[in-house]
Amino acid sequence: MNPVDWLLHAQVEIAGSPVLVREIVGNVFGLGSALFGMRRLVAAWPVGIVGNVLLFTVFVGGIFDTPQDKDLWGQAGRQVFFAIVSLYGWYRWYQTRHAGADKAVQPRWATARERLELLGIGVVLYAIAYVVLRELGSWGPQWDAWILTGSILATYGMARGFVEFWLIWIAVDVVGVPLLVQAKFYPSATMYIVYGLFCVLGFASWWKIQNRERVSTPEPVVVG
Repeated sequence: MNPVDWLLHAQVEIAGSPVLVREIVGNVFGLGSALFGMRRLVAAWPVGIVGNVLLFTVFVGGIFDTPQDKDLWGQAGRQVFFAIVSLYGWYRWYQTRHAGADKAVQPRWATARERLELLGIGVVLYAIAYVVLRELGSWGPQWDAWILTGSILATYGMARGFVEFWLIWIAVDVVGVPLLVQAKFYPSATMYIVYGLFCVLGFASWWKIQNRERVSTPEPVVVG
């Protein structure tokens, strides 16, 4: 069996249920993206896209004949949106890094206006996602819609450097873990727990960086 065939078809047994190796590999790439993101490295984006492609094929089990044989269209759809938003984040961080900055992004709190915009976008996205996922026959559409919506907002917030994006990820993980356990996507559920713990560390790290760099930046002197 060549490496590609192995990645596409190899399975392991977890808790008495067969699980695709590519689900595990895809989540490892996702964790790698999160680690690079915490360190504000441009590599976070291309590494994440690889994971997105692998996990997309996992969550539409009815099409790709996965052992779980359940279609989580919200989970699959978010991989597509991840890839799209990641291209934006990749470009934005690369431009910042290429301009001579020490890191690819400067963490900051979103403004009140930006938070309201995120809230409004989130409400609209959730309403649309719920209807679409329900019609597609997604398993658990109300929860799947929140995971999709929160994931899009968090990825966009990461691209913009909002410290709050870590908190959105935590909210996604709280919903995602029980959904994935019930659907028997055990590697993904386990990784969601790891992501949740990691997001707490990431939030604390970005908050500390934001405070440190804000203090080190002198206030402008107004003459007159």
